[in-house]
Amino acid sequence: MKAVGNYIIIKKVTEEVTTESGLLMSGEEANRMRYKMGDVKSVGHDVKTVSEGDRIYYDVRQSHTMLIVGVAYTVIRESDVVVVV
Repeated sequence: MKAVGNYIIIKKVTEEVTTESGLLMSGEEANRMRYKMGDVKSVGHDVKTVSEGDRIYYDVRQSHTMLIVGVAYTVIRESDVVVVV
């Protein structure tokens, strides 16, 4: 599998979301958060800011999930990356 152009293929990372006071957020509350973490699996030839293997935060509202060989991956554009960890 290879991303093209300015697209990035990522695998979502399940993260445990904790408030400042140390309380764990429920799955429903965590799903309402706009930005999620993912591991970059493939980058298109026009992508300059991230590389395969990077861990990023991306804008969930601009993402699309698809099954590739039975595995769910998320496809985003480079402009939807907000943080490289």
